[in-house]
Amino acid sequence: MIQDAPPQLPEVVVTGARLPPAAGEAAFSVIRRDEEDLRGQQRLDEALASVPAVSLFRRTSSLSANPTTQGISLRAIAPSGAGRTLVTLDGVPLNDPFGGWVIWSQVPTESLSGLDIVRGSGAGPYGAGALTGVIQLRERDDGSVLNASLSERGGARLGASGAANLGPARLVASGLYETSDGYVPIRGPDAGAADTPLDLGVRAAALRADIPLGEAALSLRASAFEEDRGSGLAGARATASGSALSATAALPPSADRPGWRLQAWRRESDLTNSSVAVSADRASTTPANDQYETPATGWGANAALRRVVVSGVARLEWELGADARFSEGETRERFRFMSGAFTRDRIAGGETSVAGVYGEGSWTSGAWLVAGGLRYDAWSNSEGRRLERDLATGLPTLDETDPDRSGQVVSARLAARRDIGSGQALRLAAYSGFRPATLNELHRPFRVGNDLTEANAGLEPERLTGVEAGWSWTGDRAELTATAFWTSVEDAIVNVTVGTGPATFPRAGFVPAGGVLRQRMNAGTIEATGIEVDGRIDLSDAFSLRAALSATDARVDGGAMAPQLTGLRPAQAPIWSAVAGADWRPLDRLTLAADLRWESRRFEDDLNSRVLDPAATVDLRADWTLSPSATLWLAADNLFDAEVEVSETATGVAGFGPPRTLSLGVRLTR
Repeated sequence: MIQDAPPQLPEVVVTGARLPPAAGEAAFSVIRRDEEDLRGQQRLDEALASVPAVSLFRRTSSLSANPTTQGISLRAIAPSGAGRTLVTLDGVPLNDPFGGWVIWSQVPTESLSGLDIVRGSGAGPYGAGALTGVIQLRERDDGSVLNASLSERGGARLGASGAANLGPARLVASGLYETSDGYVPIRGPDAGAADTPLDLGVRAAALRADIPLGEAALSLRASAFEEDRGSGLAGARATASGSALSATAALPPSADRPGWRLQAWRRESDLTNSSVAVSADRASTTPANDQYETPATGWGANAALRRVVVSGVARLEWELGADARFSEGETRERFRFMSGAFTRDRIAGGETSVAGVYGEGSWTSGAWLVAGGLRYDAWSNSEGRRLERDLATGLPTLDETDPDRSGQVVSARLAARRDIGSGQALRLAAYSGFRPATLNELHRPFRVGNDLTEANAGLEPERLTGVEAGWSWTGDRAELTATAFWTSVEDAIVNVTVGTGPATFPRAGFVPAGGVLRQRMNAGTIEATGIEVDGRIDLSDAFSLRAALSATDARVDGGAMAPQLTGLRPAQAPIWSAVAGADWRPLDRLTLAADLRWESRRFEDDLNSRVLDPAATVDLRADWTLSPSATLWLAADNLFDAEVEVSETATGVAGFGPPRTLSLGVRLTR
């Protein structure tokens, strides 16, 4: 008797535990980048810079930026070192628990399958920190990639990511090693013996296990990173390190049951940052501050319940959720360098928390999509303290305990989108959001060269309201989008100039000649009006063009707190920025790409007295396919060696971005 063959079981595909993108996101301004878009960039923040007005606090990328200036902002409303954008990896915040910035080297581009940039304040499921928007990163679920390269000035980089099945589970691992001798940011006759290269060393690794739980999935992830970099001045260096753990369980919704997500995470970080005072002739430096430790811990949890109901031609999707985030940390540093030694010690820090509940929903029927969300959050700042001691006697010279503070914020968003035929659509959105001050802004004073900035434990959360209208068109071989927006940021946290050196100030101490003293303040309101245009066209199967433009007119109303700022532009906020590019495949095995990035002038300081000139750079890249799984590539960044001003001191000495850099690499995929 012949036995019947056993029935063939469907293949089980294990993926990371996450909910699918919400249908309502399509009603807002969303830019999607997939793995193909990311493969041409070695650093994640540089890939994000392909969108106009998306940048770190200064024009430098994470190749040379100090960790404390790696916060990212969407739209040129009011860039900040802490960043005004929430960055998540599969739902887990990547923003530093102490400073709010993002150490971009912890996520190599090879580890991602794509990302979404949601512009406009992110109420609903995003909550605190998503003031100008959200960047949602998606870690890869399958495939493997290895990217190895060598660059000028001692640059070497190895980034890899891969997935493998282990019984019913799947493991996804990624790693990054990078080193560079760096470049000297001060050029020409202004440079002196005090100016040194911005060298860099990076290591990062992550491991994720995806475990099926019936129709649900559980993802357990662990990661760690460390980077060590020069700050461009003799005796000045910065290091950043950290680790993170997360656990996520999720069940996607279906027609007959709701979906859900449960997530918990913990992040630890540390930062060292030594700063120096520079002599007038830039021949030497003197130690000014030694931030030798900045231990910080952040942890949180979130939960969501999502339901999709389809009735006829209408589709209703809703989500209810709650989330909470907690941070604690302090800066430990030595300062007041006299007679060859530091004479004072400072410990300053505290705790912050924010917790909220939200409801989000969308309705789709025919050509219409309507989406909205409502949030309620409670925030608190507690245990704030600043203790300064004389190192010789051990006696306190300053001992301040900050009063605990708390508050509540209601935020919302509402949007509608309508398809009007011929591939066109119109949309309208309104939103509000908030960002509490970070521990860094509340408690840590800092120094850059001869400029000092004081902390402010009394900072209130920033609050943003905005409206925007958009039009889009999608054709067979082309697409075009346009958006006009208006936003207002109330109680904007700004570094306000309060004095100039040489002089001695209460709490801050001595400011040398050529330096200024600033203090973080809720300096009134920043209003911004802008337009964004983005398009691409495939002229043939082998040749395509793309371009995008952003224009943002942002102005400060300093009110009674900082009237001297009224009518001025926020620091580091250009009016115009544009990108353009072309991709050409002249041969089946050869692909050529060219990218142009330009932006108008911006100001280094709050008083608009230090002008950074307009800047334009051109990048070229050639990829030669060796086999279906191997590609050899050659890249020239800043091809014409443009001098891109990224900083300027009170005495007019300009710092510049990287010179022309050639890189050669190989990319292997499976």
